[in-house]
Amino acid sequence: MTQKQPLFIQALLPLIALAVAAFFSLFYWNAGMLMPLMISLIVTSVLGVLLGHKWSDLESYMGKGIQRALPAVYILIIVGIIIGSWISSGVIPTLIYYGLDLIHPSIFIPSVALATGVLSMALGSSFASIGTVGLAFIAVGDSMGFPLALVAGAIISGAYLGDKFSPLSETTNVAASMAGVDLFSHIRHMLWDTIPAFLLSVVIYWIVGLNYAGEVKSMEEIRTINTHLADTFVIHPLLLLVPLLTVVALIKKYPTLPSLVLISLIGAILAYIVQGASVSDIIGAMTNGFSGDTGLESLNNLLHRGGITSMMGTIGLVLVATALGGMLEDIGVLKTITETFINRVKSTGSLIGSTVLSALVVGFATGAQILAVILPIRTFKQAFEDRNLAAKNLSRCVEAAGAVGINMVPWSVPAFFAAGVLGVSPYDYIPYAFFIFLVPLINVIYGYTGLSITKKDDTKEGVKHAG
Repeated sequence: MTQKQPLFIQALLPLIALAVAAFFSLFYWNAGMLMPLMISLIVTSVLGVLLGHKWSDLESYMGKGIQRALPAVYILIIVGIIIGSWISSGVIPTLIYYGLDLIHPSIFIPSVALATGVLSMALGSSFASIGTVGLAFIAVGDSMGFPLALVAGAIISGAYLGDKFSPLSETTNVAASMAGVDLFSHIRHMLWDTIPAFLLSVVIYWIVGLNYAGEVKSMEEIRTINTHLADTFVIHPLLLLVPLLTVVALIKKYPTLPSLVLISLIGAILAYIVQGASVSDIIGAMTNGFSGDTGLESLNNLLHRGGITSMMGTIGLVLVATALGGMLEDIGVLKTITETFINRVKSTGSLIGSTVLSALVVGFATGAQILAVILPIRTFKQAFEDRNLAAKNLSRCVEAAGAVGINMVPWSVPAFFAAGVLGVSPYDYIPYAFFIFLVPLINVIYGYTGLSITKKDDTKEGVKHAG
């Protein structure tokens, strides 16, 4: 049977099924996103068969999609182990103890975004920064009494600032390479959208943080937390060398997975030597999460987390979402949808807007950053050339929507990863991740105003207006 390209209305069916099922599952069934993704996967499978694809081919498409997510899955498993071992070893309790003493609540939220951004630039990985300094900030913010959604939103904003600017970032390299742009020219061009978006985000975090600063826990409550921490764990500044060692290993670009495994083992050894934990307690914490009693219920709730099993739900969502994405790509659904946007292009503004929207739609459909970057570049590259627009305009707006804006999608791989590590639902923190909304929006504004839109024949880094 000949394989056919889906019509536009056919291509919409899996997305409509996903959106409708997600609406009922989240607001009526209270069942999360796994079943909506499964429903969309079933609809996509039926559509694929009707379009002439064999079931064995559909299985292969799903396998290709899942394969893209395996690095994130491995990191999630190891981060679960690290959280358990770091709590048992006293590393996270020490971070909380000194964080409560040293960071003033009035500047805590903007400091979270700034510090995470700096670290993410050094690491070249939003996932690594979320799994290290992000984990520490969520613990300190929770202890202070800040809403976890706000803290997580600031972490996400900082993580993706650094991820965009780092020449080590996978998505930054892919966007530049696919568009045929010099890497550092691409990064310089992103200054136009990233800097104003992040500065505005930090100002908003400062204002919102001030509003909450008066509602955080009193000094007496903070002293109570620190007293219980000191009574339960050995608190010592040298324990802070463990997260520092983690950062150094990642900056040095040692292989990520072996480095994280080694760090988790160091945590386990410290739990045994420094904290006097038994081997069974340490293995239990690394498998099922820390379960010790601090004598303070609120502190127990904060520290009772981590372990491999805590990541299983997130991993299941990632696997189903990426299987769906692989099938949507290979039966032609995404190609049909993205090519439809080309027909609506009337001006430079509508071209930029369509490119951004296309990347967001691919992200909505697949949850995969790489696809949300690659497919729109493939689709719109010729349209940018036809309008004599420099390819770095294309790479910038696709990275803005496909690599950063995809975090608006609660079932995307980045959102699942952050939720699994930080313990905060994407539906809660996404409204506070201001940066992920501002970057795509600024690109659309630039498209319609012509600001920072460069022509192909612009040989210098100066900017020409494009109408």
